[in-house]
Amino acid sequence: MNIDDLKTYGANTEEGLSRCLNNEAFYLRLVRMIPGDPNFQKLYDAVADGDLAAAFDAAHALKGSTGNLALTPIYGPIAEITELLRAKTQTEYSALIDRIRKGREDLARICEG
Repeated sequence: MNIDDLKTYGANTEEGLSRCLNNEAFYLRLVRMIPGDPNFQKLYDAVADGDLAAAFDAAHALKGSTGNLALTPIYGPIAEITELLRAKTQTEYSALIDRIRKGREDLARICEG
């Protein structure tokens, strides 16, 4: 994985790098950790169980980490679900969960490559 791969993915690498003091190795190391974050599974399980409080906690944590690294394609749906969960909105979350899963899978493929 390199910066160009992340740019192709849609990440705002300039912003993410600036938050990591332009230390590319550090930035890439942090990005590689994202697909394995246990908060993804916590979010999926909590939404499936209807536990909006636990889902919010997981989504909020993911929003922070993906936002700080400027991983825009996955940050967008995570930020959206976070705000819905913050408001305890009773809605069908499956479309957002699907977008988050896809963003995570796409990022995992990049990290493995």
